[in-house]
Amino acid sequence: QVQLVESGGGLVQAGGSLRISCAASGRTYANYALAWFRQAPGKERDHVATLSYSGRTAYYADSVKGRFTISRDNAKSTGYLQMNSLKPEDTAVYYCAASRGFGAPTDRIDFAWWGQGTQVTVSS
Repeated sequence: QVQLVESGGGLVQAGGSLRISCAASGRTYANYALAWFRQAPGKERDHVATLSYSGRTAYYADSVKGRFTISRDNAKSTGYLQMNSLKPEDTAVYYCAASRGFGAPTDRIDFAWWGQGTQVTVSS
């Protein structure tokens, strides 16, 4: 089992930056991919970014490419999502998720462990 706790969300103006974190505990010695999803009110939970355990493979949603960067520090069992040039449409609850294995999945169904989410609000 892996427990995930997000932090770092908040209110930021459009064009600003924010970095959110995901601290993992439990069986963190196991190889797992790390991902971020987000869910806006009344909408489905959408994929934002995934990073493989090695850090060599990353996938991003088209809507965040060039603005967001996913990273991880395996020694600290912590993942990050650096968000730049934020837009009001980025407003959502951001969830960290982990998937066992060496791949880099992007489908929600592939992720067994989820955090509780952190709110990111971008004002116009």
